[in-house]
Amino acid sequence: MAYLTFDEFKGLTSKDIGDEAFNALLPKASAILDNNTNHFYARVDIKKDNTWRVDKFKEALVAQIEYFHVLGATSYEEINNSPQSFSAGRTNVTNPSRYSSTGQNETKPLVAEDVFIYLEGTGLLNRSVGVAHGNA
Repeated sequence: MAYLTFDEFKGLTSKDIGDEAFNALLPKASAILDNNTNHFYARVDIKKDNTWRVDKFKEALVAQIEYFHVLGATSYEEINNSPQSFSAGRTNVTNPSRYSSTGQNETKPLVAEDVFIYLEGTGLLNRSVGVAHGNA
């Protein structure tokens, strides 16, 4: 079951990416959020959970879809594999160095920073280890 419908997406964003792009980006964006929320909604029915937390999760999902759409990429390699420079006719474009002053490679993250704005305080970012009850 998808976490978000295209109509919900349209209601939560001002960006018009079209349903084809939405449907292409939704699975990877959902996987990213599942990973960052320790697969919370794989264990908890999203339709029965606290509506405030569900709304925040859906807003985070929208942010991740928008991020992928803006970058035109959905994998770490694609996001960080831009050419250093290219030429078209007499026009040359050079990207700034991807190395910081310390010499470390600067990369863009796979997860949109805005995702954490929405998920902060929801409990979905909790990384503690659960304790099994009963006889082992």
